[in-house]
Amino acid sequence: MSPSTEPAAEPASEPAADRLGHDDGPCLERLWPSVSVWLGLAVMAGFSGVVALPFGAVPGAVTSLAVLVAIAVLLLAGTPAVGVRGGEFVAGRAHVPVTLLGAVTVLDAAGMRQAHGPGLDARAHLCLRGWVRPGLRLDVVDPQDPTPYWLVSCRRPQRLADAVQARRAAR
Repeated sequence: MSPSTEPAAEPASEPAADRLGHDDGPCLERLWPSVSVWLGLAVMAGFSGVVALPFGAVPGAVTSLAVLVAIAVLLLAGTPAVGVRGGEFVAGRAHVPVTLLGAVTVLDAAGMRQAHGPGLDARAHLCLRGWVRPGLRLDVVDPQDPTPYWLVSCRRPQRLADAVQARRAAR
C-alpha cells in the first residue's frame, strides 16, 4: 500500500503521555525538535536582529522576534507523529496497515546513518528528523506497493517495534 497523504487525526481528549504504550490505544511519539534545534533557532533569530540594527534597536528587536516566531511555527507545524494507531503504522500523514508490514528492525544512530546513507533504496518511504538519531526500518510486504520499506526516525524504536508486533498479532 502506498503512503497515503490523508491526515491521520489524533485523539484530542488524551494527553500525549497517556497515549504511549497502551495495548488497546494508540502508541504514538511526536518528533519534537531537540534543545539544540531551539538554541540554534534563538541564535539565528539574534543574528537576524543584528542585521537590522543599522535601522535602529526597535527594527532589530522586531526582526529577531519575527524570525523566531516564524521559524518556531514552521518547526512545530512540521513535527510528525510516528507510531501505531488503530491497525495502522503512522508516520506523519502517511499510514500503512500493520498487516502489510514485514520485518521491523530497530536501528541505533549508526544503523540509521547507514540506512539513510549508503544503504538507502531510493524507493523507500522516509520520515526522518535530523535531531532524532535512532529509528525503525519497517519492510513492506504488499506486492502491489513499489515501496520496499519505511525508514522512520523515533526516540523509542523498541517500544514502537513492540507496538507494531503486538498490533499485528492482535489482528
